[in-house]
Amino acid sequence: MASAEYHSKKVVNEDTNESNDDMDGVCSDSEKMGFIAAKEDEDRESTIDIDEEDKISDKVEAAVLRMLKKEVDREKEVNNIDYSRIEEEKQEASQTEDEDFRAVQHEHDSQSHGMRKCEFLKKLRIHIWASLSKAKYVSLLKDFVESEFFVIDGDSLLLMFIDKKTQYLNFFYQIECFLHDFAEKGAKYVITFFKDAEQMFFQYPHFLFLRTALIEHLRHNTSITVHTEFSNCLSSKWEMFLKQSYPYFIIVSDTGLSSRQTDFLSILIAHSLSKKINVVLASGQEYDLLRVYGYHVQSLYKHRSFFQMVCQAIHLLKQLWPEGSDIRRVVCVLACAVGLKIYSSMLGNADTPMGANRMQSARRRSKHLSPEEAADLCRMQCLTVTFLLHMPLSQRAQIRDMKSYWTKQVLPLLKMQQLCMHFALVQLCDTNDWKLDLTYLPDLNDDSLLINLAHYYEVEYTKGLEFQKDLGKEMENDYQFLWDAVKKLAVKYSFGDAFPIRKTSQVFLEQEQTLFRVCEEEIPNIGLIPVKSDLVQDYVGDVLKDLPVLKSNDPAITSLIKYKEFDERRHWHSDRPLTEEYERVPCNADAKSKSPKERREIQKLQTFRHFYGSTLEDSPSKHIVYQEHVSENANSAVKKAQKKHKSKVEIITEENNRRLKAKEEDKEQKQWQALYMTTVKEIKENQTVGINKLEKFLKTFKSKSVKFSIEMTALSACLQVWKKHCKEQGKKSKDLSKAVQVMRRIHILLEKYQDLLEEPHLQKLTKYLKLLGFENLACSLSGQTGESSNQNTSKYAIEVGSARFQLQYMDYYLLREERNDPDPRVQHFIPDTWQRELLDAVDNNESAVIVAPTSSGKTYASYYCMEKVLKTSNEGVVVYVAPTKALVNQVVGTVYSRFTKKLPDGLAVCGVFTRDYRHDVMNSQILVTVPQCLEILMLSPRCQKWTQRIQYVIFDEVHCLGGEIGAEIWEHLLITIRCPFLALSATVSNPEHLTEWLQSVKRYWQRAENKIEGSSTNSEKNFTRQCKVKSKVQEQKKSYRVRLVLYEERYNDLEKYVCSLKGSDFTIEHCHPCAALTVNHIENYGIPSDLSLSPRESIQLYDTMAKVWQDWPRAQELDPEEFVSFKNKVVIKKADARKYEQELKKELSEWIVLGQRQKVNELLEHLKPKSVDCSEQQKWEHFANFVDKLHEMDKLPAIFFIFNIHSVECAAMTVFSKLLEKQESIQGPDPEREEEHLREKLRKVTKMLTKFPEDTKKLSPHKMKSMELLSTKKTNLEIRLKTLTTIPSVCTYADHKAVDEDTLRKIFHRLRFERRGYLQEMMALRGIGYHHASMSAKQRQVVEMLFRLGYVKVVTATSSLALGINMPCRSVVFAEDSVFLDALNYRQMSGRAGRRGQDMIGNVFFYDIPLPKVERLIKSNVPQLKGQFPLTISLILRLMLLAAKADDKADARAKALSVLKHSLMSFRKERYAEILKIYFVFSLQFLIKEGYLDQECNPIGFAGLVTHLYYHEPSNFVLVSFLVKGLLHKLCQPIKGK
Repeated sequence: MASAEYHSKKVVNEDTNESNDDMDGVCSDSEKMGFIAAKEDEDRESTIDIDEEDKISDKVEAAVLRMLKKEVDREKEVNNIDYSRIEEEKQEASQTEDEDFRAVQHEHDSQSHGMRKCEFLKKLRIHIWASLSKAKYVSLLKDFVESEFFVIDGDSLLLMFIDKKTQYLNFFYQIECFLHDFAEKGAKYVITFFKDAEQMFFQYPHFLFLRTALIEHLRHNTSITVHTEFSNCLSSKWEMFLKQSYPYFIIVSDTGLSSRQTDFLSILIAHSLSKKINVVLASGQEYDLLRVYGYHVQSLYKHRSFFQMVCQAIHLLKQLWPEGSDIRRVVCVLACAVGLKIYSSMLGNADTPMGANRMQSARRRSKHLSPEEAADLCRMQCLTVTFLLHMPLSQRAQIRDMKSYWTKQVLPLLKMQQLCMHFALVQLCDTNDWKLDLTYLPDLNDDSLLINLAHYYEVEYTKGLEFQKDLGKEMENDYQFLWDAVKKLAVKYSFGDAFPIRKTSQVFLEQEQTLFRVCEEEIPNIGLIPVKSDLVQDYVGDVLKDLPVLKSNDPAITSLIKYKEFDERRHWHSDRPLTEEYERVPCNADAKSKSPKERREIQKLQTFRHFYGSTLEDSPSKHIVYQEHVSENANSAVKKAQKKHKSKVEIITEENNRRLKAKEEDKEQKQWQALYMTTVKEIKENQTVGINKLEKFLKTFKSKSVKFSIEMTALSACLQVWKKHCKEQGKKSKDLSKAVQVMRRIHILLEKYQDLLEEPHLQKLTKYLKLLGFENLACSLSGQTGESSNQNTSKYAIEVGSARFQLQYMDYYLLREERNDPDPRVQHFIPDTWQRELLDAVDNNESAVIVAPTSSGKTYASYYCMEKVLKTSNEGVVVYVAPTKALVNQVVGTVYSRFTKKLPDGLAVCGVFTRDYRHDVMNSQILVTVPQCLEILMLSPRCQKWTQRIQYVIFDEVHCLGGEIGAEIWEHLLITIRCPFLALSATVSNPEHLTEWLQSVKRYWQRAENKIEGSSTNSEKNFTRQCKVKSKVQEQKKSYRVRLVLYEERYNDLEKYVCSLKGSDFTIEHCHPCAALTVNHIENYGIPSDLSLSPRESIQLYDTMAKVWQDWPRAQELDPEEFVSFKNKVVIKKADARKYEQELKKELSEWIVLGQRQKVNELLEHLKPKSVDCSEQQKWEHFANFVDKLHEMDKLPAIFFIFNIHSVECAAMTVFSKLLEKQESIQGPDPEREEEHLREKLRKVTKMLTKFPEDTKKLSPHKMKSMELLSTKKTNLEIRLKTLTTIPSVCTYADHKAVDEDTLRKIFHRLRFERRGYLQEMMALRGIGYHHASMSAKQRQVVEMLFRLGYVKVVTATSSLALGINMPCRSVVFAEDSVFLDALNYRQMSGRAGRRGQDMIGNVFFYDIPLPKVERLIKSNVPQLKGQFPLTISLILRLMLLAAKADDKADARAKALSVLKHSLMSFRKERYAEILKIYFVFSLQFLIKEGYLDQECNPIGFAGLVTHLYYHEPSNFVLVSFLVKGLLHKLCQPIKGK
């Protein structure tokens, strides 16, 4: 696609030349006659226009300067702007009103105003250029577009495709293809044409007509929404449209046909950015978010009388054709009739003195057409439309490509007709009382056909001007009908009859001149080079059978380069033996290494990984896995046997275990008795601290009976606290959080210890419920049918209904549905049902797709899978595929922490393979790698033995299948593996589609393996025998099933907050998820399934609904106290709250169905937070105060996501500097000098103490007293020095109790040689860190470890922490908006909030993010996985090489076919499958012609070099081409004379 800039330059140049040459004569009068009607009108309008333009431009400039001033205040990025001048102009313009830009307030001298206007436009361009320089090249159709719509500026769309030589039909076809491609990829968009932009096209009538036709075609013949009601982008309608719909971005061109149009588009860009809407350049670059303010463009409409003439013609035509007609006939007749009338009128007015002078000067340059010659051209135009009506498109495509173009005399008439067609379309499409078929709007004219007809009548018509009818009866009648209509519309003029078509001999065409000699080349034979390959025939045989094939003696085949068969033994760039690809990656040191130095390196690395893993796991203890020589089937048989009978040994063991358990329980009971009084006292003194300590204490106990007694004690203590609080408060409002703890203990006792509750306990609980005022719950618990009479309301009663209290105040304390039956496969926790399903899948050797929220525990199945393989054999391999190196390091650390196993020499438990380093790749049982490296192994002919050892592959973050870069590699791996797999992700919106695709792949492998086993050749059987693998996989039962395991419930709810800066303080407002919705969104898409509400938010929604619609019919039914799932229920669980939430959402949607759109609008507006924007400078100035505010609110630890590396570091430094300033204000201005003074004193005192002997008994009383005084002085000095050197608690966010000194020293030791390592250490000591991809691995690991351990509380980070890194926190803060902050990243990042087992709820804060963007992120859908284009030429060569060189040919062939046939992109899409086949055929032909494959598809020549460099395609092919053609040899030749 040619760029808009290229087209516009080309068009402007051509049209400028034409206007100089063609329009001087005839069109000079047309300016007076055709376009402005009459001389007196022209004189009058010229005066008005000058005045209006001055006044309006003043107004425009004033408004835009005010907006620019705001931008200058925000960020002074452009140094060469004269800001003082802007200030002066702003003050000068401040008296005018913003709203009414057409009002005239004051006048300026036109000349000085022109200079000021140029200055203003120059400043505007500088701002736009500054913005354009920051444009980022990203994928437009990423995830956010799939759920949100964007706007395409219609004029920019037009500029992308217009060209002087573009045919009408081709122009419309290109635009339709462009828009269809958007729609096919899931994009939602609208197209906007501004009314004021129309005037930019009046000097290009051809394009003006195309613009009008395009608008009407899109409006009438497509389902695309087209807006033409906006006059310009400062109109109130446009402002309202942006406010209500807030498009994700606007596609705008940055260049126009003229400088005026370019300025118009620049202003549109500036305005869009000022509204915080992204801009995407039409040429393909996407705009980053920048806040640039200001613009307006004034529209002046001319050509009024011209428009009236068209209206009169349309009125006459309606009378002629009252039954209606086809748009092509109508436009043709109007263009010809009105064009001829205006042209004749213009020539008639040339007789006036002024006109005659102009005509004489025109004739000297070029002769104009006479009315009769103009009529000839119009007759041919009518004939062209007749052909369009009768001639099929297939025949039109075969007409000659003429090398002729219109003469200069013809162009003025054509331009007039194009203007006429524009106005005709505008008027016609507003007509509702006339039947008009608009189907053929894109095909109103065919310039190529018209030129062919003109050429025919000028050159080839043998009878000359004689009358001859050669059209056929039907076409003749149609043509006659059209010309008769033209004659009737042009009533005052006579232009002759329909025949003959040419009445004059005027030449309309002239031959195109060329500077180059036309070279006649012989057309080569068309066909493909024949290919003989079973693999190729199997894949594209159905395509090849319909394509022509070249003969063996064809020059294309005989000229093929004959290289020797590829069989590289040595490197192409050295004489070293060629090893496998994975061995070319630097090796840290393998387990098989015998070098003492390398072994020490291994030990250091393993020690660090154990340490790193200890920060990832809750318990630092290792799971020791011993080898078992028992197959899985045998194990299951043993289990079954155990169920039938027990041996004596087992009975004795069980008895011993029972005794040990009783002994342990007795010990715990005594331990609790010792702590009983202290715990109760702590709860009464400070309930929150006491309860937290109690819950930590409970985790250390195992005995259920002891835990029960602790809970009962805690309940009594909490009730005492509530009673005391009620007495103290009296009639004042009470702190219900104290009552929450009472109710929470009741919930836990009733749910977790139900089997231990006896009648006295139940009576006690009933009594407590009555004390709290929940009579209905007390009756429900005691089993009474009716509620007891309310004698005296308890003075400790909570004045809130029981259900509302539990939902609104207990909120995140509500219990979840959890199983109580332990699973013998899991030691440390009781798995949920969905987790057991995963373990079952692993036990049955099944594949599974797992979609569950972050921190839900889905990765446990991965480690269970590893443990199983480690237990069952020494040869089986588990491969863990992670998307990033950071995640690879994390998994390796976890493996080292969890597993240890004694293996034979040369084998290792864990190996690593990334593009940077490797160790123990082929001799480990657990290989952790990235997708690109595993693909190297899977497609290597020499690694087939190793791939047969793989028993499981685990794909973490499998949603990377939808990424822009590297997604196809994930596909290749999922397709080529023959073993079961686990695919994990938290963000896949179409898991069913993904599972179905993977199941189809597994069915393919089931058929392929059956075929391989049934038809193995002797050589393949020998190969299998030679494998040194004890194939445990073969012994186990094979399964080709792919399970889908879905779990949507987050363990912790997420609550969102919008943060705004007001003055020097912050307002933090709760953002209700429903506030993100709009009526249109609910109506069109429904309420998103993953838009979940916390119980408190559900109550808030109900209360607002009841407030907005006071006569709401279901208000009583959905009242929390009356809701069927809550009524009289003592323990309301999270699942019950979910039912209530779903019912409220359903009711909200029902309101719209019932016609209560206004009520829903009011409801949503009521829930919206009222955020306030602030400047970037203010935002970052107060960032440290915002962190401090979160610290006060107890919302740390937190991760602050910022999408710019420089801003990440600056933000962390700002917080660090603020803490240093605070410490300085506490400790004084010069603490270093005081510290030095104290150290000197301490040194002297210590020196004096050393003079005293060790045996103090010999000292005299006087010396003894002196020694005691010195010792006391030393102690005091040490205390003062420690106080001075210790960071005050108010000046640090670090939790120094979380990490001991030894561990801290170990961690900081890794920073000793790192750049800025000391600064990072100082920041970490204050609980601050930053994390981004440009840091070294050691620096990132230090931040990760300290944050996980709870030492560092504040981390600023880019998206480097979004993907799978285990860094849970209490809060996530989005501190900067960016084009990269989309639906997928939002979910990945916000998923970090809420630490399971530590936080009851997760918090998400939006710090100065535009409210519409916040709403979009909350409601937008996660992107669907649709796959990427899976093939490259290098990949096809690698597949051919695998098939040709593999030892196991059948396996290699099956892998190659799996990649070719089973891409996700082509799954259930035949069209895409055909495209892939054609691409494959093309690639094969290319590889054969270039000499990489022979006709049997065996690799030859430099095939090996190209595949080794596959990662750099297409540069790999370019390099080989240079080598083959000797270019590099020539460059390396010595220069003569040197």
